[in-house]
Amino acid sequence: MSHPPTLSPAARQARQLATTGLILGVFLAALESSVVATAMPSVIADLGGQRLYALPFAVYLLTSTVSSPLWGRASDVLGRRRLYLVGVVLFLLGSALCGLAQSMGWLVGARVLQGLGAGAVLPLTMTIVGETYQLSERGRVQAFISGVWGLSGLLGPLLGGWLTDTLSWRWTFYASLPFGLAAFLIALRHLHETGKPRPARLDWAGAALFTLGSGLTVWGLEGKAWLLVALGLLTLVAAVWVERRHPDPLLPMGALRQRTTAIAFAGNLLGGAAYFGVIAYLPLYAQGVGGGSATGAGAILTPMLVGWTLSSLLSAPLLTRVPLARLAQLGFLVLTVMFALLTLAVHQPLWVTSALGFVVGMGMGFAMLSLLLSAQEQAARSELGAVTSGVLFARQMGGALGVALMALLIGAGAIASGGPALAEGLGRAYLLAFGLVAAGFALSLALRPLRHGKAEVRG
Repeated sequence: MSHPPTLSPAARQARQLATTGLILGVFLAALESSVVATAMPSVIADLGGQRLYALPFAVYLLTSTVSSPLWGRASDVLGRRRLYLVGVVLFLLGSALCGLAQSMGWLVGARVLQGLGAGAVLPLTMTIVGETYQLSERGRVQAFISGVWGLSGLLGPLLGGWLTDTLSWRWTFYASLPFGLAAFLIALRHLHETGKPRPARLDWAGAALFTLGSGLTVWGLEGKAWLLVALGLLTLVAAVWVERRHPDPLLPMGALRQRTTAIAFAGNLLGGAAYFGVIAYLPLYAQGVGGGSATGAGAILTPMLVGWTLSSLLSAPLLTRVPLARLAQLGFLVLTVMFALLTLAVHQPLWVTSALGFVVGMGMGFAMLSLLLSAQEQAARSELGAVTSGVLFARQMGGALGVALMALLIGAGAIASGGPALAEGLGRAYLLAFGLVAAGFALSLALRPLRHGKAEVRG
């Protein structure tokens, strides 16, 4: 991928202002995802629908996931700026409707809209950063964005628990509105077009098939409807068939033939399934087994998010000295060891889970950032949006599948009753997560080292 030229001081200042708006947008999306996790036990107590506990998580992850590649490919064709602004508006509208929800059906529908907006914010932010910063700078900027994500994740569970305990769960959705409005206004004023729009025909058929297939698969797993699962998988196969024959596919099929990009996709799918599948149920575990409040349930997520943030920040100075392949392998090795320990510690006090969770977050930070940067370095400029959003698509799709699969392993009865049954169910979820990250570690061993500084690819 070619790099932007050296900027004048005025252009550099304009870029910094635009980056501030983008970072606020990331803060918006991260805050919402972490705030809501601690509010869900109170949501189902108010609106009912315990059997649908996982659905607001799953549909949000699903819609943000399946829309992410479409936003990315569309930005390659239409430009980044306008689509980023549209995404922020959709997210804010969905957040407001979530806060006004009067039923679980309403909440699920609003989460769909919110997820569509979220599908634009993070991948387009990462794509714009990839276009406007040289590689030596990009690692620091993207690590800082990961740090902001982690900071909002640190504040989110505590803020969500506090808002739920003192005001109402509805305020966990309203909390994102001022940040989103600020992000929109700053981006509107300072963000300039970074891509070069080109004439192309968007792959609507592939987008529709991916959406339908992903939705049927996740919905079928959630409801134990195996016919829907089979139909969803067949639809995904059809989507791949369509993608391979389209001149501008939704996913970068050509780039996926490259080893580094393919491993980046697979690693994010496996890591996302393990990590996001587990954190969806940790607040429920803290309340249902540990007997804590919503605030305490939020606190159990904090170490994992802090660990992710810290390792992302530590990655930045390492990028000029350590190949990305080695950082990815380190991250997956840490994840494999920690999930193995979590399966043994499921009946231990909550502080043990929190301590191990901190190191899990460290592993995710090393693995996910290095895989994203590796894929971006292999991407042509015309494919950057599709490759960046595709990597994030894989991570989020893994999360949506992980939430649904772990709901099956934990069991609806254990989720409703809590206590020892919930602890045993979470142990099974940890075991699945262990298998997923172990597979990710095995794949990472096939990565070829890529050094930074002069972006010299070895091998």
